[in-house]
Amino acid sequence: MYQITDTLYVGNILEAERPPAHIEAVLLVAEEFTPNAPAGVIYERIPLKEFGEAKPASLNQAIDWIARHHPDKHVMVCCRAGMGRSVSVVMTYLCCIQKMEYPDVFQLIMSRRPGACPLPNIQATIKQVHELRQARRG
Repeated sequence: MYQITDTLYVGNILEAERPPAHIEAVLLVAEEFTPNAPAGVIYERIPLKEFGEAKPASLNQAIDWIARHHPDKHVMVCCRAGMGRSVSVVMTYLCCIQKMEYPDVFQLIMSRRPGACPLPNIQATIKQVHELRQARRG
């Protein structure tokens, strides 16, 4: 598990099934796994395809879920290895919800999660999520 901010983490599938005690909410974004929800935590599964471009609607759903629970709770976003999809969801959250700039988010992620490998075209997809959110506000 890797700490990205004071209360936001990325992790892998094993950590999603057995989160550390201080984690209060887990979002699993791995399409290929359907484990039982861990006891004692708020849990959601929003499946994203590994190594593929993320759908803006799915990322938007994921960041809405995180926003409902963060920063009041310690939230961990997990995928198979905690390197691609989970990182991409956290990047989208930081850009679209926390209003951080993409270069700053990218630098933060790469410094906090060695080996991070965001999904293809994530910067353009984050822009699409931002536009989707603006249109929704109307």
